[in-house]
Amino acid sequence: MATTTASHLLFIFFVLYLSSTPLLASSSRKARKQFNVEDFGAIGDGKTDASQAFLGAWGEACQISDVHTTIYVPRKKFFLRSVDFQGPCRGSSIMVHLDGSILVSPQYLEMGFAEDWIRFVDVNGLSIIGGYLDGRGKQLWWCKENSQKCPPGATSLSVYGSKNVVIRNVTSVDAKLYHVVIHSCENIKIEGVKIYAPSESPNTDGIHVQNALNVHVLRAAIKTGDDCISVGPGTRNLRINRIACGPGHGISIGSLGKGLEEEGVSNVTVTNAVFTGTTNGLRIKSWGRPSNGFVKDVFFKRVLMNNVENPIVIDQNYCPWDEGCPNQHSGVKISHVTYTDIKGTSASQVAVKFDCSPISPCKGIRLRDIKLTYQHQPAESVCKNILGVAHGEIAPPSCL
Repeated sequence: MATTTASHLLFIFFVLYLSSTPLLASSSRKARKQFNVEDFGAIGDGKTDASQAFLGAWGEACQISDVHTTIYVPRKKFFLRSVDFQGPCRGSSIMVHLDGSILVSPQYLEMGFAEDWIRFVDVNGLSIIGGYLDGRGKQLWWCKENSQKCPPGATSLSVYGSKNVVIRNVTSVDAKLYHVVIHSCENIKIEGVKIYAPSESPNTDGIHVQNALNVHVLRAAIKTGDDCISVGPGTRNLRINRIACGPGHGISIGSLGKGLEEEGVSNVTVTNAVFTGTTNGLRIKSWGRPSNGFVKDVFFKRVLMNNVENPIVIDQNYCPWDEGCPNQHSGVKISHVTYTDIKGTSASQVAVKFDCSPISPCKGIRLRDIKLTYQHQPAESVCKNILGVAHGEIAPPSCL
């Protein structure tokens, strides 16, 4: 009897717990205050400048304390000029919920030399969810291909000096310069983004991470004219998982070592990636000049290459246009880099190329279970100034 009564009490407690959970969630949802950009004068015709309306909504949402806030962008087209959404904010979190599209002027001269189109600065607890960002970069790309008198262009979406940021299910197309930049940030999650630009579009990196701590990029599809993901100095604890890249220049750590004094890159993990028709797959590159920078503790695992020109490459003689670095050697120290379960096809005879510095040789390079072919034939590997080991099946034959 006592056992039955205890069972009934436990069952009643469990039912009450389950029934209370939606109420708690509902209460949390009710606590979130929403600001619709149309209530601040935004007109969703794709032509009328809505910059001040967006900034007005941000200003209101950012200044409300002790409550979650949402800025809502309805399913229409909104035109924005270069805008800065400045923190810090008083509330516990702020969400930008995009059901609509945001467009910028195709006339690149209207942007002048602005470095960013949509920028968030010094925000703690930011979510950017959904939406379609159209950078309309074609005119600037044409200028760069045909003239020397062009502005560099603006990054479509950038986050600076911020913490605890989520960017989810955002689509970015035809950026004038980079699509997404994360700089000087901590605890960032980028999930489910889609990035598109033609293979011939210059400098349109998909995601660039620099001077950042604890960044996770997952489930991203990136087609662009430059690096799908690029990693700059000062990046630590970066995880990249389930990425489809191509066309583009692959995933690149670097270029590093352009300056003598430079922060290093450490603890980078890339898993479950697919590269299709890219110029590079997994690349580490540094300028061929003196530097105190470094790259260490990098792990590449379970990667598929489909007709990739340079599937695995370390290039420590990067010197575009032979300016500022001819006849010099990279001082960047590269160590403890592991390649595991890398398979597929190379578009060039040399599928693995380690071109390391004679004054700072690559150390602790590990290969395990590599199978790369070239036109259904064995590929080749090339090694310079490198120390490492190979385990398991290795094709092309290891030069370590």
